[in-house]
Amino acid sequence: MTIQPIPLTSRLAKVRAFMSIPLDKPELLKAQYRAFSYQLPLMYVILLINTWVLAATHILVAPAWLAVYIPIVLTLVCAVRIISWSRSLRIAPTHEVAARALARTNRLASILAVAFTGWALLLFPYGDAYAKGHVAFYMAITVIGVIFCLMHLRPAAFTVAAVVNGAFFIFFALSGNAVFIAIAINTGLVSGTMLVILLIQYRDFTRLIEAKIKTEALSNENFRLANLDSLTELPNRRAFFSHLGESFADAETHGQSLAVGIIDLDGFKPVNDLYGHGTGDKLLHEVGQRLAGLCPANMHLARLGGDEFALIMPGPTSEAELLALGESLCTALRVPFVFAEAAVQISCSIGFAVYPEKATSAADLFERADYALYHGKRTKRGKAVLFSSDHDAEIRRDAKIEQVLQMANLQEELSVVFQPIVDVRLDETVGFEALARWTSPVLGNVPPAQFIPVAERAGFINRITRPLLEKALAVAANWPTGIRLSFNLSAQDLTSPEGLLHLISIIHASRFDPKRLELEITETAFAADFGQIQSAITALKALGCGISLDDFGIGYSSLSRLHALPLTKIKIDRSFVTDLHEKPASYKIVKSLLALGRDMGLDCVIEGVETREELAVLRELGGFLIQGYFYSRPMRESDIPAFLNLRPNVSRRHHAHLH
Repeated sequence: MTIQPIPLTSRLAKVRAFMSIPLDKPELLKAQYRAFSYQLPLMYVILLINTWVLAATHILVAPAWLAVYIPIVLTLVCAVRIISWSRSLRIAPTHEVAARALARTNRLASILAVAFTGWALLLFPYGDAYAKGHVAFYMAITVIGVIFCLMHLRPAAFTVAAVVNGAFFIFFALSGNAVFIAIAINTGLVSGTMLVILLIQYRDFTRLIEAKIKTEALSNENFRLANLDSLTELPNRRAFFSHLGESFADAETHGQSLAVGIIDLDGFKPVNDLYGHGTGDKLLHEVGQRLAGLCPANMHLARLGGDEFALIMPGPTSEAELLALGESLCTALRVPFVFAEAAVQISCSIGFAVYPEKATSAADLFERADYALYHGKRTKRGKAVLFSSDHDAEIRRDAKIEQVLQMANLQEELSVVFQPIVDVRLDETVGFEALARWTSPVLGNVPPAQFIPVAERAGFINRITRPLLEKALAVAANWPTGIRLSFNLSAQDLTSPEGLLHLISIIHASRFDPKRLELEITETAFAADFGQIQSAITALKALGCGISLDDFGIGYSSLSRLHALPLTKIKIDRSFVTDLHEKPASYKIVKSLLALGRDMGLDCVIEGVETREELAVLRELGGFLIQGYFYSRPMRESDIPAFLNLRPNVSRRHHAHLH
């Protein structure tokens, strides 16, 4: 077997690499720089002390230029280098700064090694044997100290060792003095041993830095993953709030504006129900990508969870610009998303809040953007809403309402009024819907549109539902037997077995036939625990109660969930009915909803009918169960007999047929 010799160019390349600083390893360079910030000032101090001690022993025997002036020059050079490296203690070096400083040190190492070695050898002829021995000792001990201080920069350490030991060994080996020859050999052996130790130390130092780099990279990756939403590849909720805190502190420090926007998708849950969670996940990913493509570079976009996203916008932004951005995002998300399963269409609502105009802290800023979103979903679904002074007043009002509700005697303060439901085919009253009223000794008459949402958000709506149901059933027990009672339930009334048992016990304790009771749930219940909602509704249906879906068509329900519930009626939301005869879009929606109800075998009650023109169109479309101001505003218990006497009702018609 023939061993191929290593080419000379390859050997030279290895030597060059061995004697060069590692420019391709920035973290190693910075670590070497930090180590030298402490070690090189110490090295120059050792050089200066040893130099002046040697000069002192020759100052009387050697020329002044050699014993005084050259040490002064060397001292000035060393002093400059000490100051320079001492300043570096306060610097966090970049890769470039570290590379320049180490390259400079590498060059100076050979220059200073030649200067100090040449100066020491020039002193050697002067003085007695002790003085000559001192020169030898100076060179031997100083080179060992210098090599030790340069251990983190391999090229410089080897350069100094080669210059000093080479000159030392040659000079003293040729001196003919056995003692100096022995010193030269000993110094060479010790220096060689030091260089071996240096190589081991440098290797371990390099490995330690590389391990640190890997650990930091792994930590950074873990941090990135901990702050990344894996589904959309956007920052997650944790990253959002961390960035919000930093951005707010920066805005506060520099007196700048900061805006937060919260985006909630409208119509996402039906996509999950109809096409499965796989398609829902694809949709969320595509929504994230579409939003990211529309947001400016300085804007922070994150997914908070579920179908909710958020924005952080630093710097001055006018209200008009925010709303324009919001509208552009809403418009973009209305464009259908095309998947293999189906083309999916959704929309979104956005709430914005701005610091410092409408918030004093990061938490305050987020909460106010969230409130603007909540308000927008109630009043301007599919639009962008900016938190305003009116919203601030609403928050204060709601906080006052919640506080008073908590302490109220609801059994005494709550009352019920009733709005009739009329079958226009026979112009007869078929039932009444019970509506809540609250007269507070503190606040006066509080509209249900204010206190009901507050109680739901605060989590104690069942404290309102139960006394209202008892009062409504007590009134309805005195009605003619053909008249039904409709009563609204909150999702919170149905999401716990205990709450359901309370409702059932109230119904059993009343004198009202459950078969004449129509319990209404809103589509917002679908956003809660649907399995528990379904179980509770099934139990109430088994009791004999009818089940109506209130506010139908506002965007939560899906056909699969409608089929999964034992419904008897759907109530078409009043927002589709207003000026129905003048709005083609509303006309088409109501026509479709009525057709859907007929296809599913469900009666449709149409809310909010106020004019004869609306009623005429509804009759034409086949809508016959009507509720609204056209027939009557909500009335007190005492007004119901007079209303029934003026208008036929199911019970009287049935009684006439019997006679």
